[in-house]
Amino acid sequence: MDDRALAAALGECRILLCYGLLGEVMARLRPVGLDYMGAQADWLRTLGLPVQVVALPTAAPVARNAARLAETLAEGDRPALLIAHSKGGLEALAALLSTPAESYCRGFVAIQSPFFGSPVADAICAQAALHRAAHHTLRALGIGDGEALRDLTTAARTAWMATHAGAIAALVRRVPVVSVASDLGASLDLHDRAYLPLSRWMRARGAGPNDGLVPVESARLPGARQVLLSGGHRSLVAEGGNRDPIGVLRDLLWQVVYAGQAAP
Repeated sequence: MDDRALAAALGECRILLCYGLLGEVMARLRPVGLDYMGAQADWLRTLGLPVQVVALPTAAPVARNAARLAETLAEGDRPALLIAHSKGGLEALAALLSTPAESYCRGFVAIQSPFFGSPVADAICAQAALHRAAHHTLRALGIGDGEALRDLTTAARTAWMATHAGAIAALVRRVPVVSVASDLGASLDLHDRAYLPLSRWMRARGAGPNDGLVPVESARLPGARQVLLSGGHRSLVAEGGNRDPIGVLRDLLWQVVYAGQAAP
């Protein structure tokens, strides 16, 4: 699939990147050799596409960030394509359900987003001392507080999804949406091994296949085009080892461009 053809197909779009929890912290580590959506952003720019990382405090409540993202969508003079990772996908979805944000959106790619919550967030919030420590850490980093973790629990997310089920179904009929899940499985990639203990813990508690933070079933947005890949929670958005985040994104963007038909 030719990158020039993809650039031409996306030529009228501005690309908005929405980070997941702690994304801005991880992005700052790129100078020391750690990548977080940086290689993907660089590649998009080589295609001549305007790329903007939406400046959101990633540990702020989902609703607050969604409101800011909706404003960003309305500010541009070109249609936007949203590419979101993890918690950023929840905020992008909530933003698109607001009026008139949807009208500015050409497509939405949600990568490893816990639409129905994460058992890891459940476990943290269930232990007062652990949740309090996370709250103070996030505040010290200046990126939000512990309420963001409550937003990621299975109870909070399942309730939100049920409340907005009709609006979500209408959205995915009108806007090309691709939701991507990944299964860590038995990955031997050095960068994925850090997620193995959590992945096994989640499986043992009935969460099923997962990427170490998000169950596969939680990352599947109803009505969207579904993609299942292999790897840990950052494997689709970060370089390192055998990862190919640019190849992953290239394939996903073709699916948005050719929604409803076969990609070339």
